[in-house]
Amino acid sequence: MSISSALSAGVSGLSANSTRLANISDNIANSSTYGYKRVDTSFESMVINQGRGGGLYTAGGVRASTFRDVDQRGNLVTTSHPLDIAITGRGMLPVVSAAAVQSGYSTPRDLTMTTTGSFRTDDEGYLRTTSGLVLMGWPANADGTIPAQPRDSATGLRPIRIDGSQTAADPTTRITLGVNLPANDAIGGATGDVREMEVEYFGNLGNSEKMTFSFTPDVYGAAGARSNSWTMEVRDSAIIDDPATAADESLIGTYTLEFDDSQPTGGRLANVTTISGGAYDAATGMLTVTGANGPMSIDLGRYGASQGITQLSSAFSPANVTKNGSPVGSLTALAIDENGYLRATYDTGFTRTLYQVPVVDVPNPNGLIAMDNQTYKISPNSGAFYLWDSGDGPTGAIAGYAREASTTDVAAELTDLIQTQRAYTSNAKVIQTVDEMLQETTNLKR
Repeated sequence: MSISSALSAGVSGLSANSTRLANISDNIANSSTYGYKRVDTSFESMVINQGRGGGLYTAGGVRASTFRDVDQRGNLVTTSHPLDIAITGRGMLPVVSAAAVQSGYSTPRDLTMTTTGSFRTDDEGYLRTTSGLVLMGWPANADGTIPAQPRDSATGLRPIRIDGSQTAADPTTRITLGVNLPANDAIGGATGDVREMEVEYFGNLGNSEKMTFSFTPDVYGAAGARSNSWTMEVRDSAIIDDPATAADESLIGTYTLEFDDSQPTGGRLANVTTISGGAYDAATGMLTVTGANGPMSIDLGRYGASQGITQLSSAFSPANVTKNGSPVGSLTALAIDENGYLRATYDTGFTRTLYQVPVVDVPNPNGLIAMDNQTYKISPNSGAFYLWDSGDGPTGAIAGYAREASTTDVAAELTDLIQTQRAYTSNAKVIQTVDEMLQETTNLKR
């Protein structure tokens, strides 16, 4: 009966608009929630028992379906903290619940995703939000490099944990010698005075040591004849001489340095001959010696290069000497860069990479399962995830000092609210009218 079907259609209209009202309420309530993705409602008509001839009609009504616009991006809001993190485009951050971490994170199925988060270290050092989301990343090696990791699996990811009281040393591995040797010392008849310089370096434990370089001019031939040749000896103060032996254990390398005296490369390094110690690489200008703390690279400069060690008619000048490394320092700050590298800065100026945070992407973000706290999980509709380096492939870059705002437009939601109210009232009027018509039909039977 058409009257009865009209009643059912009106009831379905009330139900559908009630669903839309709930979604609008949720959107407005989360208009200030960082990372919130608005819920949209679509209506689909239902057709029941429609005859081909058109003489019979039964009202089917309406059905409401909801979906979350996960792929819609909110505006980035600038903050004052380096660990307020958002993504400048497509992709999400890998996170896991604090409860999963406390129980011993071991199963990649615990992995969830979020588009933004305000991360701080807790009492155990985990980098987490106030809602209990712990940031995940790939741990770095001791030298700051990130080992190769599977990109289609979360097995390599670990909850990021920072020891707030940690200290670290940055051992010296390279010394650059920007030294000038006086050319007049390497001529026949000269006194052949030894020129010596000390360079402080930092050992593997952060201890201060000294590398001593001595340069002895090779004086031979007639008075005034230039040899353009020097003998360089390298000693490491961390190696203690054994008084029971005549050998000089601290001597880790002896080399003959020859310099050019022709145009236009006069005074530049022309040849390095190894007498003892590590070899010189002419392609890089690097000399490698092995000291108490392991291999040390010494940059003498390439053959014919103006940088590095020279021999000119000027004073002995050891001032332009640089090195890497630093003494033991305490952690002062954490920051994440656009490549997803989480770096720690120490009070000595040393910076070390601790983790790399990848960006998670799926083929269909709208197919993800929405969870609490603006997190999402993989579903059959979303497709399998892939872990990209920040900014690579289709994904955006990771941004510190930023949060992603809610995608709710309050003005648009209020407009939808008015439309929903009118539609709900209209459907209620249909039910009221059907009720009156049925009452009239009942009265006819009396």
